[in-house]
Amino acid sequence: MTDNQALWPTELRVSKDRQRLVISFNDGQAFDLSAEMLRVLSPSAEVQGHGPGQRVTVPGKRNVAIISMTPTGNYAVRIGFDDGHDTGIFTWSYLHELGTRGAELFAGYEQELADKGMSRDVSEKPR
Repeated sequence: MTDNQALWPTELRVSKDRQRLVISFNDGQAFDLSAEMLRVLSPSAEVQGHGPGQRVTVPGKRNVAIISMTPTGNYAVRIGFDDGHDTGIFTWSYLHELGTRGAELFAGYEQELADKGMSRDVSEKPR
């Protein structure tokens, strides 16, 4: 794939238990992304903030489920979760990045939880 060719999903499917998003791309790569990872690494301002240093850590999302996916133009999908969060617009390139770097990014999230004395299992106010 050249730099001029855009990443495009060839498959986008939520698992029957609503806990996973399966996505395949036109570059031949396929990923199985957990709803928890998508929720806690959401690109929304609610999670990322509106500027540098404003990102928050969202605890207690181990069992979050995907309840909706709404196309956004031809470049992204808005994912809704059963905890009410639905403002994250996941571009195809961001979903691809989560597929390729997800383990590293999620490990960073788990470290943030530990540093703040928070848990994947106990819901509390993000900080």
